[in-house]
Amino acid sequence: MKQSLLFAPTLKDAPKDAEVKSHKLMARAGLIKQTAAGIYSYLPLGKRAMNKIERIVREEHDKRGCSEMLMPALQPRDLWEESGRWAEYGPELFRLKDRKERDFCLGPTHEEVITQVVRDYINSYKKLPLALYQIQTKFRDELRPRFALMRGREFIMKDLYTFHTDDADLDVWYESIKEAYTTIFKRMGLETKIVSSDTGQIGGKAADEFMVMSEVGEDTISYCDTCSYGANQEFSGLHAGDSCPKCKGGTIKEAKGIEVGNIFKLGTKYSESMNAYYNDPEGHKVPVVMGCYGLGISRTLMAAVEQHSDENGIVWPREISPFEVHVLPLKMNDAFTVDSANAIYKELNTSFETLLDDRDERPGIKFKDADLIGVPYRIVVGKDIKDGKVEFTNRYTGETKLVKTTEISDLIK
Repeated sequence: MKQSLLFAPTLKDAPKDAEVKSHKLMARAGLIKQTAAGIYSYLPLGKRAMNKIERIVREEHDKRGCSEMLMPALQPRDLWEESGRWAEYGPELFRLKDRKERDFCLGPTHEEVITQVVRDYINSYKKLPLALYQIQTKFRDELRPRFALMRGREFIMKDLYTFHTDDADLDVWYESIKEAYTTIFKRMGLETKIVSSDTGQIGGKAADEFMVMSEVGEDTISYCDTCSYGANQEFSGLHAGDSCPKCKGGTIKEAKGIEVGNIFKLGTKYSESMNAYYNDPEGHKVPVVMGCYGLGISRTLMAAVEQHSDENGIVWPREISPFEVHVLPLKMNDAFTVDSANAIYKELNTSFETLLDDRDERPGIKFKDADLIGVPYRIVVGKDIKDGKVEFTNRYTGETKLVKTTEISDLIK
């Protein structure tokens, strides 16, 4: 894509309310624009990165037998009355009335809707297991929205719901989705730690969180320095220096984390209250056993920027970078430079997502914007192009070297 046609309004200075690194960089690099407190527009660069995140999520869910659907954000009160959560959920639930004074809410989650969708279909054990997911906008009336996409009032989330004949089948799927989440975050270049947590407002028998370690995280994690034990401190009550309750020989350490995923064993909490039963082989009615698995798409975007950046700007993990290659011609008044840059762009764009900075701007501005945007590989078309050479920069290593134009593709691969 040509940068002259890309809406990427970079800023010299971060907004005054931006407290953390990711908020500052996303605003300055032209990824997001605040509409109101906790409510953001995703600009083209941010949307491209988020599309990559969603693609990875879809690939890892689809290969495990999950089917994508889409449910309404607007949900009627009667469904939430069935589950008992209309009164229980609290002030974070956005409530509204239609013109006929009927009560609705904007969905922070979709357990009620998905149970209503499938309860008439799941009338036999032969139709189980079943796994359905969506990627959709959610709403929570946060008391104190903060850190841009970390805690917003409107955010994008993937939620998956699984349906089973018994706890044993739920356990199998639970471990499969846990593995899927581990793979998803690894592909995105994010180091995560799995920790046990409270079931909270979702409810159920057990829950685990996926945490990206970060100093700006809102959760404190207690983890063992010897074994795989980890838990949200609110759930475990353990502190640094305590003995590990799992291996007994390890010592508990503490760290801050950003929650990017949360998975739950719901059991029969919603199926019993909302009358979702199936007939077993003997013809007996049995409540469906359920699982729920959330992954914050927009929060993952924020966590990636928080974890992958330097003093100059974002350094995108390749699989979620808005573009793979950034071509910068420096002398826009020189026909040979411009023609050469266009030829390089045209060739690279057949194999890699390439951004061509064709703007008539000073080299300093182009370099500053390129650093902010953080595309992994940069091609600078300057004075050496007359000898068939360009500057090649690897943003991961910071290394810049002069290479022949014929070598570029192999270096990127």
